[in-house]
Amino acid sequence: MAQLSTKIKSYCETNGISNVDFTKDVMLQDDSDGNGAYIKEWNLSISQPTDAQLAAQESAANTEEANNTVRSTRRTAYGDIGEQLDEIYKDIDAWKARIKSIKDNNPKS
Repeated sequence: MAQLSTKIKSYCETNGISNVDFTKDVMLQDDSDGNGAYIKEWNLSISQPTDAQLAAQESAANTEEANNTVRSTRRTAYGDIGEQLDEIYKDIDAWKARIKSIKDNNPKS
């Protein structure tokens, strides 16, 4: 199940808002009775989503979270940009093969 913040980002993107600041635009709060996070405050120009609208974002949010994990794994595997530039200078074809292998082993959804 995707995090509430990811579903909110997906809902906002669907409605033309590409950047959400969770310290100003939308404030979330964790429920003390164990029911999880909820929207405490909504300060965007679009209407606050209903539970059904957020549930409709579940698939897109799951994909985004999975892709974020892949991006993080790839970033680590790519290594330092300075080392990559040195690798490119020495043998660009070997660098291309290494990057392709990383992407092939860590596909996005």
